[in-house]
Amino acid sequence: MENILEIKSLKKVYNNFTLKDVSFNLPYGYIMGLIGPNGAGKTTIIKLIMNLIKRNSGEIKVFGKDNIKSEVEIKSKIGFVYDIPPFYEHLSLSQNKAIVSQFYSDWNDQLFGRYAKEFEINLKSKFKTLSRGMKMKFQLALALSHNAYFIILDEPTSGLDPVFRRELLEIFSELIQDEKKAILFSTHITSDLERIADFVTFIKDGDIVFSESKDLILESWGIVKGGKELLGTEVESLFHGIRKHEYGFEALTPYVKEIKQKFGKTTVSIEKPTLEDIMFFMTNSNGG
Repeated sequence: MENILEIKSLKKVYNNFTLKDVSFNLPYGYIMGLIGPNGAGKTTIIKLIMNLIKRNSGEIKVFGKDNIKSEVEIKSKIGFVYDIPPFYEHLSLSQNKAIVSQFYSDWNDQLFGRYAKEFEINLKSKFKTLSRGMKMKFQLALALSHNAYFIILDEPTSGLDPVFRRELLEIFSELIQDEKKAILFSTHITSDLERIADFVTFIKDGDIVFSESKDLILESWGIVKGGKELLGTEVESLFHGIRKHEYGFEALTPYVKEIKQKFGKTTVSIEKPTLEDIMFFMTNSNGG
């Protein structure tokens, strides 16, 4: 598969945080979710892709081109939704739109009008008067109105009501029917990813834990439940997260087959996890 995004050995060093040797790819025609706890490096990765901050080392290619050398060309084909919107607070939405639209040769005012109506956006409102949800809707309308091939979103569904979130996910699914396009979005609402994502990249403390097909992740991982008497060094080596309690333990494992062979169905139960389960255990495990 040809990739719309290629990240190789990416590194960014701050005083108290380092993004370490990050590598993953996103093919054309697919949706990737970027998940991880707060401060894990999700927004740093997005800012590096957009060349808003400078990388220390590594390589980023978008549309097969270096994201720094071909920055202007690349950004003209990207629809970007920021977690913190960079608009003029004192201006109306119509005025902000007029400013933004000048930067895109493929701007489609008719399409923007359609999204504004669909999202119930009052273009006469000043940006500073909007709720977080309405600010996100306005950004999305802008991002979708200049024939962008790559949509990058930082927490796009945060602050949106459940009904609009569902509608938004349907819009993403429709966009991706054009196999020349792709979507990357960072989110903490993992249920949204389970609905529409094809790939999931999980980052923790600046490291990539996995970047895989969502279906493969959900099929290959399991939550094991059993009595504490079953625990020991050999068994715990098969776990990536253990939560002990008065009556036993719960643990996350990618070694479902090995656990079944070792214990059978009588001494442990194994349940299919959600993405939220996986992120919780990987982030909050108190260890052995």
